[in-house]
Amino acid sequence: MASPHAKTSKNRSATTTVAAPPATVFAIVADPRQHSRIDGSGTVRDAVSGPDRLELGSRFGMSMKMGAPYRISNKVVEFETDRLIAWRHAGLHRWRYELTPTPDGGTEVTETWDLSHYPAPGRALLSTLFGDKTQQAIEATLVKLKAAAEADASR
Repeated sequence: MASPHAKTSKNRSATTTVAAPPATVFAIVADPRQHSRIDGSGTVRDAVSGPDRLELGSRFGMSMKMGAPYRISNKVVEFETDRLIAWRHAGLHRWRYELTPTPDGGTEVTETWDLSHYPAPGRALLSTLFGDKTQQAIEATLVKLKAAAEADASR
């Protein structure tokens, strides 16, 4: 089960432990075609462009739906194989996944909606408007990611 972190005006995040190695978890989050598989927000539909495996600087597009359907373009802005990946779109916020190996061969996964790149008024406004809903989506995504990675690891 995902555990929420302290809420701040800069971010929302949660952590879960997955019974799968970091490489298995990373293979899912670094493949935009699998994002709809793990999306807890209900907004991600399909990958529409981009590589099979993301790396620093990769650009990828997603088909989304929040009310009306739309497409969004993202760029990977942080990357360390099997440890860290983050992307952003035209907005300044980032979606980040940090993976830490556990002693038993599993992975601690923290997903963060990072608002720290916005000026303070923008952070506060986004957090007020979308923070609670985003927190719920992060927690739901981690449940799905855990199930997907554990299923992949058992194959």
